[in-house]
Amino acid sequence: MATPMELLRSKMSRVRIPEPTNRVYKQECCVSFDTPRSEEGLYVDMHTFLAFGKDYVEWNYAKTGNPVYLHIRQARKAVSEDRPLKKPTLLAIGLEGGFDKQEPEYEETYNIVILPDYVSLPFPSVELPEKVRLAVDSILLAEGAERKEQIASWIADKKKVSAFAMDLQQIDNGVVVPPSGWKCCKCDKAENLWLNLTDGMIFCGRKNWDGTGGNNHAIEHYNETKYPLAVKLGTITADLETADVFSYPEDDSVEDPLLAQHLAFFGIDFSLLKKTEMTTAERELDQNTNFDWNRIQESGQEVEPLFGPGYTGLVNLGNSCYLASTMQVIFSTHSFCSRYYERQSLKTAFENAPADPTLDLNMQIIKLGHGLLSGKYSVPIEETDETGNNSTSTLNVKQEGIAPRMFKAVVAASHPEFSTMRQQDALEFFLHLLDQVERANSGNAEMDPTRSFKFGIEERLMCPSGKVAYNKRIDYILSLSIPLHEATNKEQLEAFNKLKAERSLEGKSVSADEIVRPRVPLEACLASFSAAEEVHDFYSTALDSKTTAVKTAGLTTFPDYLVLHMRKFVMEEGWVPKKLDVYIDVPDIIDITHLRSKGIQPGEELLPESVAREENAGSSEPLANELIVSQLASMGFNYLHCQKAAINTSNTGIEEAMTWLLSHVNDSDIDDPIPTGTGNTDFLSVDQASLDTLISFGFQEEVARKALKASGGNIEQATEWIFSQPDVSSSMDMDATTSSAQNTVDAGLSDGGGRYRLMALISHIGTSTHCGHYVAHILKNGKWVIFNDSKVGASIDPPKDMGYLYFFERINS
Repeated sequence: MATPMELLRSKMSRVRIPEPTNRVYKQECCVSFDTPRSEEGLYVDMHTFLAFGKDYVEWNYAKTGNPVYLHIRQARKAVSEDRPLKKPTLLAIGLEGGFDKQEPEYEETYNIVILPDYVSLPFPSVELPEKVRLAVDSILLAEGAERKEQIASWIADKKKVSAFAMDLQQIDNGVVVPPSGWKCCKCDKAENLWLNLTDGMIFCGRKNWDGTGGNNHAIEHYNETKYPLAVKLGTITADLETADVFSYPEDDSVEDPLLAQHLAFFGIDFSLLKKTEMTTAERELDQNTNFDWNRIQESGQEVEPLFGPGYTGLVNLGNSCYLASTMQVIFSTHSFCSRYYERQSLKTAFENAPADPTLDLNMQIIKLGHGLLSGKYSVPIEETDETGNNSTSTLNVKQEGIAPRMFKAVVAASHPEFSTMRQQDALEFFLHLLDQVERANSGNAEMDPTRSFKFGIEERLMCPSGKVAYNKRIDYILSLSIPLHEATNKEQLEAFNKLKAERSLEGKSVSADEIVRPRVPLEACLASFSAAEEVHDFYSTALDSKTTAVKTAGLTTFPDYLVLHMRKFVMEEGWVPKKLDVYIDVPDIIDITHLRSKGIQPGEELLPESVAREENAGSSEPLANELIVSQLASMGFNYLHCQKAAINTSNTGIEEAMTWLLSHVNDSDIDDPIPTGTGNTDFLSVDQASLDTLISFGFQEEVARKALKASGGNIEQATEWIFSQPDVSSSMDMDATTSSAQNTVDAGLSDGGGRYRLMALISHIGTSTHCGHYVAHILKNGKWVIFNDSKVGASIDPPKDMGYLYFFERINS
């Protein structure tokens, strides 16, 4: 019988030394959430460098035949309670300067294990073959693939040198800026002041959604003069790298290598200045470390922790609460539980997965489903008190939760925003996820769980001729505007506004306890969806001219799960984003039967089929970022080629555009002019997820499609394009047709009665969907449960009136 060492030597052909380009997984099992801290540790395949928990490593052996594994186990060390808490200086977790989570320290042990009999050899050992020793050393020294992706996401947002800094023209107008006592040139603001580096004028910054901040005088000055760079006064110190320089044309915080020279031009000695204001990045960090939890997080409530199947928390990977809240709700629906948990085992998924299961969406969704629903990882952690004894209070126990790193990496791979560590919009992520899942199940519609969210919307248009047209589309969410004029507490609001005005005259503000918010019934929001509205410049084929039509909308089918999106984020005059501070009174049971569209009615006459017409309302020429184009052109590239490079990379950046240009410079059509007019807008393809997002904001599909093409696919720029061209939305010619394709667009969708029960809501804390925090509340077994990242507990007072997304389940008769 061979000795363990002889057995290892006979398997040397299945051992590889990882190259620097190899992805090494050593922190998490690729088919479960087992880690080196799990009871049985983790097994790293020394040929593929994939990691497996004890219950799953034999599956890998059976599939690949790879017998040699590095077994890693971590045991918790005792940590001093007196360890000081470091203040973060970087918006990051797990990086130098990031948040100090005061995590316990662990001691690692290693062994070489040979399957199928789990023959074990200790490591380190000089008796091991050199190839094995080198392989293990390389695995242990390698930055884990999981952590590599996390670090890359966190540090992706370093400030870039402004394209306007090196050649900035400064005007010698005699302005000398004093070292203190600054004030806005147009108002009496003495905070949030910006010094324009071209003419030395000082103006206040942008106004925040809640009325704080400046009065927009700095941005107005740029719009008038086009002077590009400004520095925030109060952020300038001897360390000029910390100064907050903003570039208006680049719309970002930038680095100015000549800042000392530019400041000296106006008599400023930066070495004498003290820091008195937060930079934009510090303000963002402050918002992320000081959330206003209040009711949404049920702060101050003695929430009872819950454990077991369906009560597993999700670890915050860094601004990933939008993902956590969405996935908790998703896996509370029967369609997703059935598809990815009940009807498919982990083993079957792994056997059908490609060689690297970490890159397979189906495998990672199933892994997440089993992690959340099995209860395997929803167990209480033994907490110790200050004396080192185990805590006896059930309210102090908690769970570690599971970290959805691999799932996030694969679902976000095709999306430039979700692959970062920045906060994102839960609605955008929900739509992106459904799009990815639908694509993955395109060959088997019956297995597609997204069908349970799909429904048809029908719009009816009637022109003055009395004739009508019907247009249909498919959607996943019903986006509702909030009619503040329908508030049920108008008297209290009037009294509050009067009090607020009186306090303002006295130089005082109202306290938090005195604030009164509008209360709008959900019924009023639903009514606004179906209410009649005028459509101006509607082309009527009956009248052969543009006229004003009346549009109404309804649902052609009622889905298994109805998702309502409350449009709390709006744009005020002057392009100031605002979050509506409003309560929505949402009942537990709703009936939307009255929203069902009836289709063409007896006696109605359809508008004649339209003839293809040239669209003259607004230009649909794809727009290239002029900054990217000019930078490429300055390098000697053809100007037209540079425009195409910027457009085809969605104006992402100079490096991406150059990469595209170098790989397409020999294309046969590279010198063809950029098509203009709607007949040629297929020059740019439109991402369906981005299109769905814009439609969910309430824009017409054709307007949204046109805007995306005009803005290179960027959602934010597309939204700005629509608002900057208000005539486009109202004058977009709507085809008055009822083709067979229109009539069958909603065929095959699930349908049923119009009564629904509230089963979940996602709430948002913060001033914007791209900052703050998301929390989910879900009705499970007749009781409300709060899912706040890794914290899961029995909800005492679910904030039903503060939701951003509401999820209703159809009540089947």
